[in-house]
Amino acid sequence: MYRGGESGDPLRVGVAGTGFIARGFMLTLNGQEGMVPGPVLTRRSLHDLSGLPMNFTPTNAVEDLIEGSDLVVECSGHVLHATEVIEEVMAAGLPVVTMDAETQVTTGSYFAEKGVFTEAEGDQPGCLAALREEVLQMGFVPLVYGNIKGYLNHNPTPAEMDYWGKKQAITLDKVTSFTDGTKVQFEQALVANGLGAGIIRPGLLGPGTRDLTAGAEMLAETAMLAGEPVSDYILSPDGPPGVFIAALHDDRVKGYLSNFKMGEGPVYTLVRNFHLCNFEIKKTVQRIAASGEPLLNNGPAPAISVATIAKTALAPGQAIPQGMGSFVVRGSTVRTAEVPDHVPIGLVYDAKVKRKVSAGSVLTWDDLEVPETRAREIWEGLLGRRAALQAR
Repeated sequence: MYRGGESGDPLRVGVAGTGFIARGFMLTLNGQEGMVPGPVLTRRSLHDLSGLPMNFTPTNAVEDLIEGSDLVVECSGHVLHATEVIEEVMAAGLPVVTMDAETQVTTGSYFAEKGVFTEAEGDQPGCLAALREEVLQMGFVPLVYGNIKGYLNHNPTPAEMDYWGKKQAITLDKVTSFTDGTKVQFEQALVANGLGAGIIRPGLLGPGTRDLTAGAEMLAETAMLAGEPVSDYILSPDGPPGVFIAALHDDRVKGYLSNFKMGEGPVYTLVRNFHLCNFEIKKTVQRIAASGEPLLNNGPAPAISVATIAKTALAPGQAIPQGMGSFVVRGSTVRTAEVPDHVPIGLVYDAKVKRKVSAGSVLTWDDLEVPETRAREIWEGLLGRRAALQAR
């Protein structure tokens, strides 16, 4: 289950990342029975790093992280860095728990077959996976795996994002990715790939509604027409910050469900009205330590990707330092088979525009120059495997 797990010694939990989520997880881990802090891998200068919770020792060396850990929690928030770290950690035989839908969707399928690799409960995808286990145990048949989003603006201004980033103590790129929808697109792509669902359309449907149940039932009707469960979200300013599953059940138990205030059916909406991110990661760590069974990952044969969409007209030579959290591009779900030449936004770092691109366009490899990286190499290998599978 984990290296040294039979010795009875506490589980040494290493962490990759020192940002908002990573530090929050460290706080919850201190004093946790059966677990002790391992090293903390950071790209920051150790001389400038301050404010880590007690008992956590930072390092810039992946080798130190591996040597001092039985399991690693990756939440660095940087796809290229995370991919390289995960590859080294898993090559050493350690399980990896992520809170990183962006890396899961971009390169995670490569790691899904390399060992124990899972997304954590706490962010919406992991919460949906956990809720799904409960729903299935009760005999429901899921139709919709839903995210509840309170606000969406595809083109926020730098001033708006600077204000909210400082107010919420979140970095500018992260708060921008949350606001312009890139994050929810990654989350629901991971849910679709990991839980065997489809999407209603590229970019998801995301109906606006103040009635959560009505929105869930509308998505469920669409899923029934499609003949498969779907991954999507509702835009509900008054909704709770959680997730939901809209599902069917046997008509013979309709009276019981009505009695328990679930409505008259045939669609029933089961809501988890919170997600507590770093507070919940340790539940998945404990799961892996106990059974080694992943909660959720991107699966070995994903059908959904997150493409790069131009927010504005782009000019040749224009630099895009980072795609996620950018003010010129955003991420949107696509069916990979329909646009195999799209550039995944998770690979867009230090990129340069090669030709004119109109606002709203999906960027392809003919539009964008993207550096060669290990993450890109893995993505291209996965794309080739998908093509081979489809040709059979």
